[in-house]
Amino acid sequence: MPGDCWLILGASSSIARAFARAVAERGDRVLLAGRDQDDLARTAADLGIRYGVECEILEFDALAFDRHADFAALVEARAFGSLNVFLAFGTMVDQSQIDRSPSLARLVLDTNLGGAISILSHLAPVMEAQGKGRIVVIGSVAGDRGRRANHVYGAAKAGLHAYCQGLRARLFRSGVTLTTIKPGFVDTSMTWGLPGLFLVASPAACARACLRHADRGAGVRYVPAFWWGIMTTIRLIPEPLFKRLSI
Repeated sequence: MPGDCWLILGASSSIARAFARAVAERGDRVLLAGRDQDDLARTAADLGIRYGVECEILEFDALAFDRHADFAALVEARAFGSLNVFLAFGTMVDQSQIDRSPSLARLVLDTNLGGAISILSHLAPVMEAQGKGRIVVIGSVAGDRGRRANHVYGAAKAGLHAYCQGLRARLFRSGVTLTTIKPGFVDTSMTWGLPGLFLVASPAACARACLRHADRGAGVRYVPAFWWGIMTTIRLIPEPLFKRLSI
């Protein structure tokens, strides 16, 4: 849908950069939001030169809850045409680090869950008022079942999935769609160096899938799609057996 405007939250992530390129390639205006303004400026310049689209950078911190209302008002003023949102920020702390320093759990929960709920709650009225638009939220297969290896991160993503399900039902009445993407392993800085990775997807492939599902108004999708089968199997493992597995 050329002419749309996409707000990309957490625009310095690999998936977010790839998504920005995908929407810019078809002529959509882009608002890049995040903390690293120098990095965003480089991405904006690249998109402008490469695709000739209007691209603006905005300062955004998922943990600055007291500034989210003002940020949403700024976005509403900057987003000419139909506003769409791509939420890609998040953090993953190794579970062993959290076990040693439980205070780190709050960082994981506040960023992945609290920050997402806060900014989406402020942007939702803007989307409802325009009566159309798409929201894409990057979740994780980790939220499908609590695993010994990353149960705090999984808890944050499980909460995010539940929130998105309720917000999707609310926004449906105003013509706005919300697509939750549950990626498996993607080649990003968050997963670099983790043991046991397999079937790793590229950020570009993930971004293209996100855009395709958003354009179709999908609800929840696994990316790549085969992760639906993997996670369905994992969810069906009985608890007495599951807690004995090293996953």
